[in-house]
Formats: sequence, C-alpha cells, structure tokens
Amino acid sequence: MGLYDLLVVGSGLFGSIIAHEARAEGKSVLVVEKRDHIGGNCYTEEVDGIHVHRYGAHIFRTNDTSIWEYVQRFCEFNNFVNSPVANFKGELYNMPFNMNTFHALWGVVTPDEARAKIEEQRIPCENPRNLEEHVLSMVGRDVYEKLVKGYTEKQWGKPCTELPASIMRRIPLRMIYDNNYFNDRYQGIPIGGYTAVLEKMLEGCEVRLSTDYLADKGALDALASQVVYTGTLDSYFDYRFGPLEYRSLRFEHERLDTENYQGVAVMNFNDRETPYTRIIEHKHFEFGTQPITVISREYPQEWIVGVEPFYPMEDAQNRARFERYRELAESEENVRFGGRLGEYRYYDMQDTVKSALAKYAAWFGGNDGR
Repeated sequence: MGLYDLLVVGSGLFGSIIAHEARAEGKSVLVVEKRDHIGGNCYTEEVDGIHVHRYGAHIFRTNDTSIWEYVQRFCEFNNFVNSPVANFKGELYNMPFNMNTFHALWGVVTPDEARAKIEEQRIPCENPRNLEEHVLSMVGRDVYEKLVKGYTEKQWGKPCTELPASIMRRIPLRMIYDNNYFNDRYQGIPIGGYTAVLEKMLEGCEVRLSTDYLADKGALDALASQVVYTGTLDSYFDYRFGPLEYRSLRFEHERLDTENYQGVAVMNFNDRETPYTRIIEHKHFEFGTQPITVISREYPQEWIVGVEPFYPMEDAQNRARFERYRELAESEENVRFGGRLGEYRYYDMQDTVKSALAKYAAWFGGNDGR
C-alpha cells in the first residue's frame, strides 16, 4: 500500500478532474506535473491584469447542460462569443463562412446569390483523392484559395494535394449574417482565467511541479495504490512500436504599449507566406480595458520526440500504431490511461470533461459527476 490512494500524472484538465473527483470521494491524491505550472495547455498567466492563454486560445463551449453545470462549479463564465477574422494579404473576411464572408468575397447580398456563386465555382469530384479536390468540389476556387489552402498547409506542413480529404469532412456554409464561430448553446471564458479553475479542482490534493514521472516511475508508483496517466502513451512504453506522430506549435508572446492591437481576440492569417497561422489578443477574451495589450503569434511546427505534442496525426498508420499501444495499456494492472495524449485524440475541452467524468465512473465507480 502506498501513501496515497491515487497518483495522477499530469495536471491538465483531464487529470485535474480525475483528481477532484477522487478527493470528493475522500481519496488521498498526489498529482505530479512535468511543467513548472498546473493546467496543461489550459494554463493562463496573468500579465498586467490580462489573462494570457500561454498555449493558444481556449474557449469553452458545449451543448451539454450537465457539462456546463459541472464546469460552473469552479468558476463563473463571461459571455464571450468567438468571432474570428481571416486576413488574406490584407483582405479581411469573417469566420465561419457566412453571408458576411460571401458579401466580402463577391458582393452578394442574398443567400440565393451566394449559393449561385458557390455552385458556379464548384469543381465536382465524386471521389476526391485529397483535401484540395474535396474542398474545390464543395465550395470552389475563391473560398479554397483565400480561406482554406494557405492556413491548412501551414497548419499541417504539407500541400493540400498531399492531405487527406478527411481533415475537413464538412465545411459549414451558413447562409445567414452570423459571425458566431460555434453553434453551441453555451460558450464563454472563465472570469479570472483558467488557472484559477484548475486550482479549485486541485484543492486538497498534493501537487508536485517540475516532476518527470517517467524519469522516476518506480519511486512514484510506489507512493500510490493506483495511477492515472495522462501523458503520451508511446513514451510510457518507451516508444516500443515507434513514436506516434503529432503536429506541434510554437508561441511567441509580446506585451505591447497599445490599448488595442487588432480589435479582435483571434485573427487568422490565411496566406501561405505569413509564417504564423494566427494572432491572439488575449484581453478581448475578457473585454479588457487595460492601457496595454498582450498578443501571441502561433507558429505550427514539425514534431519530434521531446517537442510538445499538440495535434495527433490521425492517419491510418498512426491509428494502427496507437491500437498496439492501447493493447499494452490494457494489460497494465494498476495504471489507467486517459486524456488528449493518453487517448491520442483531438479533444475540445468539453470532450475532455466528458471523457474524464465517464472514465472516473468506469474506473472507480463514481457517479460521473452528474
């Protein structure tokens, strides 16, 4: 028997929910975190009163009332609505693709005019071999060239002719004048930032930062009866079948002595030549009125072992490799695996919450937080 009932590896949203649910049932919990802060990629850092999303924009959204009610236990949300702007060589377009976008592209005013323009530009293709053919068959040349091609090629580091059509299975075309990026009933940003949310979740748990679990696995495992591991599955098994592939991101943060840099929280840069995919101006997430501002440029980059993994490359080869690791994981006696990295899946925050509550209930017989 260890000193703790549960060891949670990783203090991101998934791990923090697991730790919180365990504490709520009276379990003693140790959380170890490789970084020097809690919160994983949700971490926000305060700079002159502005909560900076250190690892990119995190906007909470869901249609699930129970998930919304659960997260509100830990914070109050504001009414931020994500309405990003796409910048193509100085031409500005509203996102998602809606009547404002089509008016800026073609001068059309009515939905029928927009549909006619799209139909005129479409290049039908019954069995698209790649992303380019797929998008051209759905929306035509203008939307593809100005709003899809450059951004997507930067994001994935490959030409659209080499990317699978499945990356963009659907392209939502809204025939209304509405710049709300999400369709979800509930959306917003925690007032006070995400770090405060994670701190509340971890109340009552012992947290050790700057602690590399895999470097001291034996000693840490001996401290607890059971382990929940939220890191990368392949690293846990020492890359036995080779590494699972990801795309990574690099962030360049800058404090500026101006009150308002770009007038919107998220601006995408859709041309191929601009090296970053977007600029985040953090104060707009919380309607800030500070005399200064903080922006973050987001640069997609190649991933290698040792670089922070962000987006799983969920092609057939990597999925097959993941299944082999998953079989190994299932044979581990007292270790359970979950979260974005442990499940090798792209998760929105609502997906992470849902998965953490369901898995906790399945693993430990909890009530799944509802």
